[in-house]
Amino acid sequence: MPITTSAEMFKKAYEGKYAIGAFNVNNLEIIQGITEAAKELNAPLILQVSAGARKYAKHVYLMKLIEAAVLDTGLPICVHLDHGDDFEICKSCIDGGFTSVMIDGSKHSFEDNIKLTSEVVKYAHDRGVVVEGELGKLAGIEDDVNVSEEDAAFTRPEEVEEFVKRTGVDSLAIAIGTSHGAYKFKPGQTPHLRFDILEDITKRLPNFPIVLHGASSVVPEYVKIINEYGGSMPDAIGIPEDMLRQAARSAVCKINIDSDLRLGMTAGIREHMAKHPDHFDPRQYLAPGRDNIRTLVKHKIKEVLGCDGKA
Repeated sequence: MPITTSAEMFKKAYEGKYAIGAFNVNNLEIIQGITEAAKELNAPLILQVSAGARKYAKHVYLMKLIEAAVLDTGLPICVHLDHGDDFEICKSCIDGGFTSVMIDGSKHSFEDNIKLTSEVVKYAHDRGVVVEGELGKLAGIEDDVNVSEEDAAFTRPEEVEEFVKRTGVDSLAIAIGTSHGAYKFKPGQTPHLRFDILEDITKRLPNFPIVLHGASSVVPEYVKIINEYGGSMPDAIGIPEDMLRQAARSAVCKINIDSDLRLGMTAGIREHMAKHPDHFDPRQYLAPGRDNIRTLVKHKIKEVLGCDGKA
């Protein structure tokens, strides 16, 4: 099975009332942990690559690793650019074999966002690649994305119809209360997703796939392990999984997960090195991190996304 687009995935997800997991990848072990979990549960996958990941691992290496995962698992896998911020990076990824790109013009004015997004859509659609746009601004820090709480803004439902019609995007990332990074909410704060906004958008865009970014739950046991073995991460609260399950049963067809993967990998490595300080073989200390990712992704697929058995 070749690398696929997300178009058919989203159609099935919308009709089936579940979401596809979009997991960020940076290296071999992360890709293996994600894809082994999905294969075991027969789940479709979106593996997404940020600009930072492309700089770290190089485009060609990540593509070949993902191609190997397709051959190994036989799963439908979409390769997606996460948070492309200009036309050139989207073009480079499209020309380099990505089957989906996100153009994030949310930092621009509404009209400039439409202009930039439309340009990417035209180039992508001419080459059979699908495009995700964004309206609204999520707070938080993750790779090259850095938006303060003061600059964050919920998506305005009254803008979505015009944006989708004029740009031709295939899916839309919205801001309803999720946040990038591991430090989403401080203890004492109550995470709250604006399902009223989601419902309004769904009415205005029937049968149209919606995307949630910044949807990691900040797994407490991983934070505890990291701190136990030399870390100093402050307590933080992620997005409650029951809220994500509710979103996945509505128009949300793609849920992005990155920070939880980073925490799982780091916790596995820290714990192993603390218990085995004499180990110097990367296979010894990277394997526990990969195991954590496999366990985490299986949980997300079954208990949050609901896409197990849907490949």
